[in-house]
Amino acid sequence: MAFFIQHLQPVACLLAAAAFSASAVAQTSPPPEPDAAVWAACLKKLRPQAARAGVSASTWTAAFKNVTPDGGVLAKLDNQPEFKTPIWDYLAGLVDDERVADGQRQLQAHMPTLERVAQAYGVDPATVVAVWGVESNFGQSFGRYPLVQALGTLSCFGRRQAFFQQELLATLHILQRGDVPPERLVGSWAGAFGHTQFMPTTYERLAVDFDGDGRGDLTASVPDAMASTAHFLQKAGWKSGLLWGAEVKLPAGFNLAGEGRRTKRPASAWAERGVTPVAGGSATAVFGADTPLGLMTLAGANGPAFLVSRNFDAIYGYNAAESYGLAIAHLSDRLRGGTPFATPWPTDDPGLSRAQRRELQTLLAQRGHDIGTVDGMLGDNEQSRLGHEANGRAGQKLLKALQQP
Repeated sequence: MAFFIQHLQPVACLLAAAAFSASAVAQTSPPPEPDAAVWAACLKKLRPQAARAGVSASTWTAAFKNVTPDGGVLAKLDNQPEFKTPIWDYLAGLVDDERVADGQRQLQAHMPTLERVAQAYGVDPATVVAVWGVESNFGQSFGRYPLVQALGTLSCFGRRQAFFQQELLATLHILQRGDVPPERLVGSWAGAFGHTQFMPTTYERLAVDFDGDGRGDLTASVPDAMASTAHFLQKAGWKSGLLWGAEVKLPAGFNLAGEGRRTKRPASAWAERGVTPVAGGSATAVFGADTPLGLMTLAGANGPAFLVSRNFDAIYGYNAAESYGLAIAHLSDRLRGGTPFATPWPTDDPGLSRAQRRELQTLLAQRGHDIGTVDGMLGDNEQSRLGHEANGRAGQKLLKALQQP
């Protein structure tokens, strides 16, 4: 499956060592080095498995030459932002005005290709470009991990080793066929690579040679990446012409018990229960009376609510997190000229856009902090000194406090 891993670039900087809180120190401590003997024994065990899968001895030797395990990827295995970041922070950085403007430029630049992709796979241009924007910021952030090293490490250490072993074998197949040069086979810590961050097994199943050069190269060919993404969504159940969903208003006292994305009811049933699209009209008028829809509320009854269709489920299949699916769905709407959600998130401290995060970092530097490399940690000491809860998070409150002279 395609994974979303490194999209949410964090907001604040490390402060000087003396200012670190205990939690910040714990998060920035170097990960333990994987045991070399375990690594060697694991590779020895995997080599016959690779041979049975058709990986030649020369491919194996070349792939693992001078490769050592990377403990850093193990530290990320249980820390995916889709599941740990508040939804208002997650979306604030992924669907901001900057990404919308960039995406609209990409739509214009690649529209002839995207129209051919839509004809071939039935997926509209805005949705395909939204995946591209969320996955790699339109090709600007492929990731920095050599896939053989990252997937080799995850194949030998931590949980889900069997899963990552299959991804490693697929990576070796890609190298052996010459689909992607070794120097470009770099991606996320979990092995996703290219413009739209396919996992290697997903690449083997669904990659498309759309530019006609004889290979599907998701790292160097935008047409291949766009077509492959549409192919993925088509196979995941995408229905051409169907909305992914819509933000809706819930009647007062609406009972959310038992409701969710998977609990589909006809649009007419939602209309009968008083659930109405915020943009106007009725659920039956927007979707059709018989269209199955689920109700998704990622922040409870007081936050934005959405009726979602099978097309949202197809997006969800790209990386199984509802927050991720909503980011792509909402970005696709914004690329079509849509507006931000009508209902605010239930927080008094909303998240920061990427421009605001850069401003916050600049303000910290102006206050004399040695910010070093931005790596996702907020020094809790600065929050405490400004009278805010020391929770390692940067939001609007902290930014506004730093903006004060």
